[in-house]
Amino acid sequence: MHVIKAAEAQRFELPGVEFSAMAAPSRGSADVCTWRLTVAPRRASDEAHVLDRDEIFMVLSGVLEVSGQRLGAGDVAIVPAGEPIAVGNPGDEPAVAHVAIAAGFQATMPDGSKLSPPWAQ
Repeated sequence: MHVIKAAEAQRFELPGVEFSAMAAPSRGSADVCTWRLTVAPRRASDEAHVLDRDEIFMVLSGVLEVSGQRLGAGDVAIVPAGEPIAVGNPGDEPAVAHVAIAAGFQATMPDGSKLSPPWAQ
């Protein structure tokens, strides 16, 4: 068994967004990646990207906008593989969600580049 304490989770930051790495192949999970996503208040969505696996957003607090759908605490969005994903926060407080996706996924960014983010490795 692997245990990742919240205070010890590796964190990755982009402007207005924090990814707290939880489960991933490098942290003992061969098949599933999870992370805690925190989006700053009033953060507009970036351009949409596309993933090659289904991605699940489970909102814990605040208001998270996923591909134009506003979600509140307790709401879940399942974005099928190949469907564009854009995430923002139209609310006045940080939005926090847990995200889950199959390990080994790849993102295709708006410019056509492909990547596997470090919080999922």
